[in-house]
Amino acid sequence: MRTVIFDLDGTLADTSGDLLAAANHCFRQMGHGDVLVHGQDAAVALRGGRMMLTHGLKRVGAYDEETVNAYYPVLLDAYAQAIDTHTTFYPGALQAVEALKAAGYGVGICTNKPETLAELLMTRLGARALFGSLVGADTLPVRKPDPAPLREAARRAGGHPDHCILVGDSDTDRNTARAAGVPSILVTFGPSGDDMAALQPEALLHHFDDLPAIVAELVGAAA
Repeated sequence: MRTVIFDLDGTLADTSGDLLAAANHCFRQMGHGDVLVHGQDAAVALRGGRMMLTHGLKRVGAYDEETVNAYYPVLLDAYAQAIDTHTTFYPGALQAVEALKAAGYGVGICTNKPETLAELLMTRLGARALFGSLVGADTLPVRKPDPAPLREAARRAGGHPDHCILVGDSDTDRNTARAAGVPSILVTFGPSGDDMAALQPEALLHHFDDLPAIVAELVGAAA
């Protein structure tokens, strides 16, 4: 069976608001107030917790690696406590997943979000059952752009890892698919959408309504 594997943050859902809120929780504890700005810093948020802490501390002239390491667990805890306050799926995302499943494709998630947080978020959003697999940053000893998590996500979704496709929103996703020897589709509606064409994926996705046709064109029928 052919499988379609999705990145989570910035691909299936806009998680930036809750991520930025968790980072600002840390900055307030440090005495800096709210350093990161909702909307403006969305692209930073989607690069992960450590990047948010690093970026914010550099903005206020207080960067220190030890501070980042010390507050990273604080950020994760704050995020877990309010993981779905602002997060929403991109328009048509779940409908596209259902259409792919109806056509016979397996679907799964491969994210660099810690597995427990990814599971929590998808469960809280009521969509975990739609996906046959979920592989996070710490599910395996390696994470994207190593191809192993993508291959594992395809296997757990019931497919062969050589016949999957990765839908993502970053150079990490593009490099993961390339390392696995499979096609990638990069979305253009995330905060870094204007940069996706330069990564030369096999396809660009401007709206989820178009995904089933693009998948069929790139990898063929589901089985």
